[in-house]
Amino acid sequence: MSQFGLPIIDDSVHSANAWLNRLTELTGWDHKQRAYRLLRATLHALRDHLSVNEAADLGAQLPTLIRGIYYEGFHPAQMPVKDRSREHFIARIEEAFETDPMGDAPEAVGAVLTLLSEHVSPGEMDDIRVSFTKEIRALFP
Repeated sequence: MSQFGLPIIDDSVHSANAWLNRLTELTGWDHKQRAYRLLRATLHALRDHLSVNEAADLGAQLPTLIRGIYYEGFHPAQMPVKDRSREHFIARIEEAFETDPMGDAPEAVGAVLTLLSEHVSPGEMDDIRVSFTKEIRALFP
């Protein structure tokens, strides 16, 4: 019997926890809540820099619960963002850490991009990568 009554829910929770555990390894952080904030903020910044179609293509490859986090607050009419600079991209992610600075933000963002590279198809990661400026692409593994 599944813990929550539906295997798809159990699998989704398990998968989300596995992603967060891996992200804590990649960042060296010992705090799952911080890893969640980093994942959420980076997914939102990525999504908002992509075209609507590309954002949907990425979302389709995410596990169910992670996909829900990714689409939280989704406003397709406002995509892609106008400011395409690395500074703006990083600052957008750092907003989630105003009271608890993350330290080396580019390194932390790189950890999320590494995590995505481990789970998203190489072709999709290439499509995402080329959607960004050269300065932001330098954050990708």
